[in-house]
Parts: sequence; C-alpha cells; structure tokens
Amino acid sequence: MNGIIGINAYHGDASAAFVGDGRLIAAAEEERFNRIKHCAGFPEHALRYVMEAAGTPSDAGILAMARDPWARFFHKARYALQMPRAALNRIRAQHRFVTIADRVAQTLGIQSRAIEVHRVEHHTAHLASSFFVSPFDQAALFSIDGMGDFASSMWGVGYGNRIGSLGAVAFPHSLGLYYTALTQFLGFPKYGDEYKVMGLGSYGEPEYLDLMREIVRTSENSGMNFELNPDYFTHCQSGVQTLWETGEPAVGRLFSDLLIKRLGSVRAPDDPINSRHRNIACSMQRRLDEVIVGCLRTLQRTTRLRKLCLAGGVAFNCVTNAKILEQTDFEEVYIQSAAGDAGLAIGAAMYVWHQVLDQPRSWSMEHSYWGPEFCESEMRAAIRARREDLERANCQVCNLSDEDQLCRVTAAEIAKGKVVGWFQGRMEWGPRALGNRSILGDPRRADMRDILNLKIKRREPFRPFAPSILEEATGEYFTQSHPSPFMLMAYEVRPEKRCKIPATTHVDGTGRLQTVNQRQNPRYYKLIGEFRRQTGVPVLLNTSFNENEPVACRPEEALDCFLRTKMDVLVMGDFVIRRGLSNATEYLVE
Repeated sequence: MNGIIGINAYHGDASAAFVGDGRLIAAAEEERFNRIKHCAGFPEHALRYVMEAAGTPSDAGILAMARDPWARFFHKARYALQMPRAALNRIRAQHRFVTIADRVAQTLGIQSRAIEVHRVEHHTAHLASSFFVSPFDQAALFSIDGMGDFASSMWGVGYGNRIGSLGAVAFPHSLGLYYTALTQFLGFPKYGDEYKVMGLGSYGEPEYLDLMREIVRTSENSGMNFELNPDYFTHCQSGVQTLWETGEPAVGRLFSDLLIKRLGSVRAPDDPINSRHRNIACSMQRRLDEVIVGCLRTLQRTTRLRKLCLAGGVAFNCVTNAKILEQTDFEEVYIQSAAGDAGLAIGAAMYVWHQVLDQPRSWSMEHSYWGPEFCESEMRAAIRARREDLERANCQVCNLSDEDQLCRVTAAEIAKGKVVGWFQGRMEWGPRALGNRSILGDPRRADMRDILNLKIKRREPFRPFAPSILEEATGEYFTQSHPSPFMLMAYEVRPEKRCKIPATTHVDGTGRLQTVNQRQNPRYYKLIGEFRRQTGVPVLLNTSFNENEPVACRPEEALDCFLRTKMDVLVMGDFVIRRGLSNATEYLVE
C-alpha cells in the first residue's frame, strides 16, 4: 500500500491520519487517547493508532504536516517588528516543527532519515480536507477559522485532483477570532466553547447588530474580504496569546476595554445569563451569518460553480451553514466531519497524494467512522474487570448476538424513556457523536433534555440536543431534505412535526440533524428504523457519549461513564447492560 501519514501537531485538536492509495484508512484525535479535551501538542497516541490500523510496515514513508513556516513570510516579518514578544514565542515554537520527523520516528521506532516530510500551508490543508474527500469533481472552496499560518480564511476552486487558491484574508482579521472574543466576553472562556454561544443566540434578539457591523466591517465592493475593527480586540496590537498546560489549549483575552464600554460588564462563567447576554449572542451570530453569506455569494458569482466545499473551525457553525442553501445559489454543500483543525491531518495527506504526487481521485468520505474499534473479547474483558461495580449497581448483563433482537430491545428501552449509551464499531472522526459513541433518548418527550442533563450531561439548559433521522424521512420532518450525515446543518423543523420531536427541536424551531442511511451505518440505521416501527417516529435524540470529557473511545471509558452517571442502559457491541434490576443475576460474560 502506498501510504501517507498526515498530522496536525503542536496546535489545538492534535490529530493523525493515514491515507493509503488515496483512501482514508484511519484517523483520530489525540484527545480520545490521553483524555485531554482539544489536546494540543504532538499526537503520539493517535499516530500509533493510525499506523496500527493501516497494518503497513512503518520503516519508511511520507509525512504530511499541516504547517508551512514560509507561508506569508513577509507578512509575518512585518508583524514580528510590531509584536516582538509574540514573534519570539513563535520562533521558539518553530524548533518543534523543524524536528518533527525525529519525533515521528521516535514514536514509531524507526529512523528519521526514512521519513520524507512535506509541509502544507494551514488553509490549503483545510481546503484539501474537504474537496479531496468530497463526491464533487469540481467545486468552489472556502476555509474559515481563527488563524493558521498567519491567515484566517482562504477561498479557491477544486477540479479533479487539483485545488487552487483565489485569495485569502490575513491576520489579524478573522471571523473565528471575532466569534471567540465575544464568546469569552459572554463568560465561556474555554477553548472550543463557541458552540455554546451558537445555541444561546437562538434565545435572543439582534439588539446589538449595528455594533457588530462596526466591529466586523465589510463594504459593497469588498468581495470576499472583511476586516475587524482593531479598537475592539487585543490581538491586533499584541498578537494571540495561546498557551497550553498539560496539553489543554487556552487562548488569552481577545476583546479590548472598548468592547466592555460599548456592551457593558463582562459575564463571569458562574453568573446567571440574562437578556443582554442572549441578545449579544444573537447579534454576533447574525453578523457572522451576514458576512459569510456575503462572501459565499461573491464566491459563487466568481466561480459560477454550484457546489461548495467548506472547512475550518467556523464550518462547525451549523446555524450559518443552513443559510448557505437558503440564501446563496450553491445547490450542494460538503463539509467533512472533522472540519476543524483535527481535519488538517487528512487534508495535508490528501494534498500530498493528489497535488504533489499527481494521483487521481477515486474515493469520497461518506461516513465518519475512522477511529478505533474493539472486538467482543475486549468488551467482555472490560465488563469482567468491573463486575463488582456492576453488581453493586444491580446491573444485568446479557449478550444479544441477534442484531434484530438487539435493536428491538434497545428501541423499546428508549421508547420507555430510558437513557441509553450506544457504543458500537469504529469511533467517530470529528467532534460529533454520530451513532457509534452516542447517548440516545426519546425525542418525543419534551422533558428528555432535562432528564439527560440531570442524569448525565450537567450542561447549560439552553444547549440543544440533536436528532438522528432516517435519511429518507428528512423532508418529512424538516423543510430541507439535503443530507446532513455529519450533523453540521441546522434545518427548520416543519411546524406540524415540532410536537412530535420536542426534545430535539430548538427554541427557534430548528434541529441540528444527522441524516442516517443504511450504507453509512447499518446497525444505527436499523435501530432508528426499529424505533420508527414501534413509535411511528423515525428520529432518535443523539448526544455524545461523555460527561464533560472527550467522547468515550474504549470500552473501559464507556463503562466508567455508565457507572458514574445515572444512565439506564449501556449497549456495547452485542452486550446489553441494564441498571437497577432487582433480579440482576444474569451474567453471560464468563
């Protein structure tokens, strides 16, 4: 097998991937192994996993790294003169990238001289991560995030096995940093908290939209360009202060005192949320929608293409994504499941395979299941190791090897209002739980959100839970029928269906849906179909299998989460574990 290792290292959401003969073989984020959310640093465990999954000799190979220190060199040099402290930190960090082959070789136990290193610019890797795994032969491309290789956005076109850039927005102007700065202001300081504010915005009114237009400026003649008003941000003067301790990334304060003067006091993380906070969240989201939709209209007119590939951390904003089909002339949109910086690993590898080695395309990513999987004996061993804990919780453990019976039993438990952990097959690639590392509930129960938060999630009540729906039923329940297999679109739920699935219908009448077909995930598709047969509803409530931690990867982590929460049932492979049964004596795991 002709293989390429792709890595995103020393950056948030460190990850590794292996591409063999132009097909993705395995991919995973480092956080799933070391249990540090959004882990920055070197993806040691993820690298070992993808090489093991590839099953290829590791004595030589091509390494594709999603970073190019020479990109925008003169732009970087100019800012180095203006921000010497930030520049010094960047120079110190460069040593890790210069010696990246040594670190890879050490991890894999091979000689570094056997590794051929290719460096791929950050946003080029983002564009490649979407287009080269899409089903499109030609498409317009748009990458948009916080910052990488001194740019925040890039747009271009893809034809066959080539991509080309048409332009970029350079630091310090960044819609990702704009959104992060306002997220910090609203009392959500952790790296990756932006998705919380996206949910909060649906509860507000755009009271501050005029101010947001002053903060992010565009003009009728700006085309794809936008700029931040530097008076409202600290990074325009001193750079972005990014730190990580014990592997967890953190970003220093991005908003200036002027923002406080215009918007009022900063919300502390433990302060209650009031109407001002909700309206700020709504306003910042509306401005993001305006700017991105405006850029995409220009991109579509410029390229005259009807298909779009989107990438970068901002591509996780499912509220904005849904407006693309509604408000632009693009007819199809593709966003792969790890659209953020973790996806750089496959983007760098695919870029080298197609653009550098000039290999043809013959594959597209239809599902997200590229992580580790575990056999029955490994699950059995994990259950055995926790037998005493399971007995104390009055749990019954049985094995249902007949898949139809397994789905029938599981659907019945969900229909009874039980909270079910669903641990199956290969782990998802990207932040969304898509039916292999999921916690499932009944979408018909309006109180299911409260039940989940009480029993397991303990998260902010304004955050929505997602619906997984049979793909063929999408148009029946939503006003859009375009597939959304990676849970990256928020579609409007048809008014007459909102009473059917209240637990997965957000306050604004939308649902951040995952469409499921039989080809992508046969067992999950069968489970949803069985739930439909029993209840008439082709939808399950789906949230990630975790409790304020990275999504469960191994059977041991699934069992730990099950035991320390009030989850009712755990279905792990063919094993069904039910809690709180007085006659819990059946253990078919000897």
